[in-house]
Amino acid sequence: MPADLDGTTELLTAGGPRAEALRFEEPVKLKGRKRFLQTLQRISSSPSLARMGRVPSSNYRAGGKASMSCVSLASSASAYGHTYGNPSHSSVGFSTAPTSAVTTPAPDNQSFDFKSRIRIIGQNVPGQTVTAPLTAPLPPEVRTGPKEAQHRATPEVTAIDGDYFSKPVLEVISDRKPRNIDFWGEMPNEIKVHIFRFLKPWELVHCSAVSKAWHKMCFDGQLWTNIDTHEYYRDIPSASLVRIMTAAGPFVRDLNLRGCAQLWEKWTTHGQAISDACQNLECFSLEGCRIDRGSVHSFLLDNTRLVHINFCGVQAITNSELRTIAQRCPQLESLNVSWCTHMDTKGLHKIVQCCSKLKELKASETRGWAEKEFMLELFQRNTLERLIVSHSDIDDEALQLLLQGSDPEIDPLTDKAIVPPRRFRHLNFSRCNLLTDQGIKCLSHNVPQLAGLQVSHIVSLTDDAFQHLFEGTPLLTHLDMEEIDDVTNSTLQTLAQSPCAPILQHLNISYCENLGDTGMLHVMRHCKSLRTVDMDNTRVSDLVLTEAAAQVRKRDHRQMIPLSEALDCYGNVPRIAPKVALHLTVYDCQNVTWTGIREIMSRNTEPNRSLVVSLKCFYGYQDTVNEHMKRVRSGRLDSAMRLERKWAEYMIATEEAGAVGAGARRRRRRAREAAMVHADEEEGGPRGGRRRARSGGCVVM
Repeated sequence: MPADLDGTTELLTAGGPRAEALRFEEPVKLKGRKRFLQTLQRISSSPSLARMGRVPSSNYRAGGKASMSCVSLASSASAYGHTYGNPSHSSVGFSTAPTSAVTTPAPDNQSFDFKSRIRIIGQNVPGQTVTAPLTAPLPPEVRTGPKEAQHRATPEVTAIDGDYFSKPVLEVISDRKPRNIDFWGEMPNEIKVHIFRFLKPWELVHCSAVSKAWHKMCFDGQLWTNIDTHEYYRDIPSASLVRIMTAAGPFVRDLNLRGCAQLWEKWTTHGQAISDACQNLECFSLEGCRIDRGSVHSFLLDNTRLVHINFCGVQAITNSELRTIAQRCPQLESLNVSWCTHMDTKGLHKIVQCCSKLKELKASETRGWAEKEFMLELFQRNTLERLIVSHSDIDDEALQLLLQGSDPEIDPLTDKAIVPPRRFRHLNFSRCNLLTDQGIKCLSHNVPQLAGLQVSHIVSLTDDAFQHLFEGTPLLTHLDMEEIDDVTNSTLQTLAQSPCAPILQHLNISYCENLGDTGMLHVMRHCKSLRTVDMDNTRVSDLVLTEAAAQVRKRDHRQMIPLSEALDCYGNVPRIAPKVALHLTVYDCQNVTWTGIREIMSRNTEPNRSLVVSLKCFYGYQDTVNEHMKRVRSGRLDSAMRLERKWAEYMIATEEAGAVGAGARRRRRRAREAAMVHADEEEGGPRGGRRRARSGGCVVM
């Protein structure tokens, strides 16, 4: 070895003469080979570099080969490794890698085997060809790989030390795909049934074609507890209707087959199966159906809990079926056998005797109402609240038996029968031409709870029939006196002064040609709750329309509020769609002119209105009135007022055009122009400021 190397070795030997001095003095700067070896030992000072999972440095290219300048040479099998002493000993002038850990080891003694052979890599020798690589590759177990390989590291490699150079824990990304959830398949059947309840019957029938599971669900009996076909009986086929009734039979409580004439052929083949399935009915309606007597009999025998039965217009109903109802349906409360021409009051007599809860009986155009035994049975039961016997053969004597019984006790002071009051709330005697004033007088003070009375088309009634009737019916709200020719305005004046005037809501005096303004003005002023008034073909005039508009304006509570209090936070009047408070019908009223109709329209367009008047009038004015009401209900008051003004100008020009005298041609031209302007306004106004072209129209029309 050279001399300088021997001298250096002597200085670095632990037992040398200057070893102790170097521990307290500044270390000697090494050069050349010695400095290179010292650098390698510094690199190997940290044990974390020997780990296989070390993250490569930022300036290292992962695609190239590794060299000795990038890794540690200190390993358990290396000849250059050294043993570390107590970490509390201070380093002898040799710095270790910077660390924040207080237990980072440092070399106590620098030992090196100077007898080992050192091969210099990368030295060019003149005259020789370099065949070996300039760098030495790292062993495979020490090489660093891509990040995927780091993720698959073994547990002992990924262990975490407390050293500064420890590798951070990497989150392992899961490759598991999300599970597809079948919401409909995993949903409970109860929720499915609840969802299907929101569909209409014909929609359920359409959904049943989706799949077998949906078909089973759509015909689940829980969805068909109420089968009402009056809205779709024309669209649903008979096969689907039979399938619904047979599948949902035990669950059906309300079965309404009104108008289902397409079931006529199915009753003969499936009638028994349908009746066997539907045995829990409470409401049963066959109005307008064509059905055989056997199917009706089967339904009545199997359903003993029927409460409401509607056989209106069913020709298969006879007294035999009525006796079956009396025997099998003791809970019956409502029965409708109107227009059943093959039965009479003999069958109804049996029902009245057996069904003690019967409250409603509809038997229009039936025979046998003059029988005394049947009327006395109704009088003794006194359970009926609604009786409809229009177009029947009831007379004054039968009505007197119904209301007062046979040989009642008479009060000597008032000359009235002393009997318990009847429970009737609605009576319909329309077109019972055998009734006279004597029969209608019996209603006075015997029906105190009466709310509706229909006596239309009884031509023999006069004012005498109603003089005392209104005094004994303080709860009367509906009164129908249509086409009673001998009634005069005195009846209307008596009605306006009666106890029922404040609560009267519906009045029909159409075709009472003797009634006019004298009676109707009193009714409009005193009957504050009127909702519907029919005055077709009467003598009323524009005064009645004006009074009606004024009374509705008084009802409007918003008119009683000052305008300053009705404003919103922005100082504007809130736009609220008004409601119709009064419906007036004045067809064929000769004294009603366009002036009265304009008065209704003008009152409806007043600002801050919540109640308006609806009008049915002469067909030539009705289109304008309907368009005006549509604009008022939608809140377009300016447009409604403009339509009213244009229509008034048109009507004035039309009247002027018919006047006789000079300027007739000019007046007719103005009338035509006003008609064009009004027509454009009624159709929504001219488009783009130009009126559309119009032909002269048909000469006949």
